Amino acid sequence: MKKIFKLAMTMIAAVAMVSCGGNATNGVREAQELSGAGATFPLPFYNVVFEKFAEVNGDVVAYGGIGSGGGVRNLRDKIVDFAGSDAFLSDKEMAEMASVVHIPTCMGAVVLAYNLDGVKELKLSGEIIADIFAGNIKMWNDERLAALNPNVKLPNESIIPVFRSDGSGTTFVFTDYLTKVSPMWKEKFGAGKSVNFPSGQAAKGNPGVAGIIKQTKNSIGYVGSEYAFAQKIPYAKIQNQRGEIVEPNATSISAAASGTIPADTRCSITNSDAAGAYPISTFTWMIVYKEQNYSDRSKEQAAATLDLLKYILSDEAQDIASEVHYAPLPAKAKELGMTNLKTVTFDGVAILQ
Repeated sequence: MKKIFKLAMTMIAAVAMVSCGGNATNGVREAQELSGAGATFPLPFYNVVFEKFAEVNGDVVAYGGIGSGGGVRNLRDKIVDFAGSDAFLSDKEMAEMASVVHIPTCMGAVVLAYNLDGVKELKLSGEIIADIFAGNIKMWNDERLAALNPNVKLPNESIIPVFRSDGSGTTFVFTDYLTKVSPMWKEKFGAGKSVNFPSGQAAKGNPGVAGIIKQTKNSIGYVGSEYAFAQKIPYAKIQNQRGEIVEPNATSISAAASGTIPADTRCSITNSDAAGAYPISTFTWMIVYKEQNYSDRSKEQAAATLDLLKYILSDEAQDIASEVHYAPLPAKAKELGMTNLKTVTFDGVAILQ
């Protein structure tokens, strides 16, 4: 009986420690409940990081994977603590909102996942991808596809493109890449979180697109790499700007970020000219208001938001990124992220001292 009582008291103490923020808050503030919404691209990474953050800090994070567009709308409406987005805000979007900062959280790849019987390896170029999604290449055994894949028996079947139905940072990254490699795509469709694809099947979120590809023969779609890994769906190697045929992995994604990163970290790294770079690589960001006193938020809630972002920039969290098939941030991106966090205020006073 004493053992049972002792065990029960230990469990109560553990719950109390978490509910009060544990040792991580050092009694400075109570643990908080944070909310965010947005990109599904980094969701597998965020799920693990938020759980670890709760263990370390006691703060609980609820995150809705509703797409980057939805997350930014929720932040604009001031109903979340942060938005997750794979697309940085444009100058126009920045001008329409109160001042915000972008904090990069990890790097990843948009892959071209496919479902073709007997095809274990597929090579694609940017112009071929653009023509597939524009409806100009309709058959899998098209001569241009066959020329790039001479040792592959491609079926005499119609191609079924799969794309996002929701406003999506993944769509932005994918179409941003296509505008750089295809003048036709740039003129007819452009880049954006939502694009009018001429044909194919639409699905909500990266999980939705991955699910349709896995279930639909002769389909191909763009999806965050982790979802292709998780669903065990084959994905193509893509020719980069140097003509190299590159597989997406931590090394090739990191290579894409080897150039200059601006102070606000808002930059595109698609179609990088770096050696060994995977051409559809991207940062993903959490976006927060520079002034945190809004919608009756408390100073403790603001401090917890910044503690979360500091944790994501830490070596511990970046190691998690590697474990769940994302690429960790380069040192410069982490440094700039911390610099930008120090500009965030509550009632005009910097939160991080």
